[in-house]
Amino acid sequence: MLETSARLLKLLSLLQVRRDWTGADLARRLGVDVRTVRRDVDKLRTLGYPVNAAPGVSGGYRLGAGAELPPLLLDDDEAVAVAVGLRTAAGGGVAGIEETSVRALAKLEQVLPSRLRRRVNALQAHTVALPTRGIQVDAGTLTAIAIACRDHQRLRFPYAGRDGGTKRHVEPLGLAHTGRRWYLVAWDVDKDDWRTFRVDRIEEEPTPGARFTPREPPAADLASYVSRQLSVAPYQYQARLIMHAPYDVVAARVSYSALHLERIDDERTRLTVGTPSLEEVGSWISMIGVDFEVEGPEELRQHLRATAERLLRAAGDT
Repeated sequence: MLETSARLLKLLSLLQVRRDWTGADLARRLGVDVRTVRRDVDKLRTLGYPVNAAPGVSGGYRLGAGAELPPLLLDDDEAVAVAVGLRTAAGGGVAGIEETSVRALAKLEQVLPSRLRRRVNALQAHTVALPTRGIQVDAGTLTAIAIACRDHQRLRFPYAGRDGGTKRHVEPLGLAHTGRRWYLVAWDVDKDDWRTFRVDRIEEEPTPGARFTPREPPAADLASYVSRQLSVAPYQYQARLIMHAPYDVVAARVSYSALHLERIDDERTRLTVGTPSLEEVGSWISMIGVDFEVEGPEELRQHLRATAERLLRAAGDT
């Protein structure tokens, strides 16, 4: 009986980790035959877990949504992460989720083992949250987008862009958070290209549509891609600089959402920033406090020479 119970818990954990499993895959992971997997799935169903099954060679098992939320299995690190996340959410950032986060946190902390409760309390006791200046977004909108990204479902939504309101039809890839705003990266079906959308400009909860086959993403690193789209693409000028300092040193002195960084080697970092005015980028770069050389454009070199001459004259040097 104990062996069967342990196997059921392991089966439930596997179903929660990945969306789709074949019976053969589950059998290999559990060390049993496919028939035993079928019996164990039936036992989970009697306990209230909605495990869906598809027949045939390509069929398999999927943990679906039921009328009620059954118990979930979390390992130690997952439980701490959820508790910390709920405490953070209770402080704001996502509109309408504060009270819900407090209720969920109370339930979770009630069943946390003492060793995990001490970890969570230590984080809480020594962490101070400053008031957020970011724009709040609707929790339902974020959830709908995240589910569509996971399930590869198209989305439709009204969008208030810079050029006015439009209806967008997209294949969502993922969400990125800069600390102030949420962004959705998606393939725009009508524009036939990748686009980055501010979630707070999505005017209604997106409507899910048909499933789609995922495309090759625009970049291996979604965060780096969003950073470049926000800091470089929209501007008239693109300043390209080689900073004579390690990546971590430069990253600690600048805003990730304001520019794009690339690691060249252990001692050099490429910095790309978009700007409407080369005068602005010239004065801003000098404040980073790192030696650098200009890759382009030539107008930036000319501006820096003129600025350097003006500063030397002000210092009394000819």
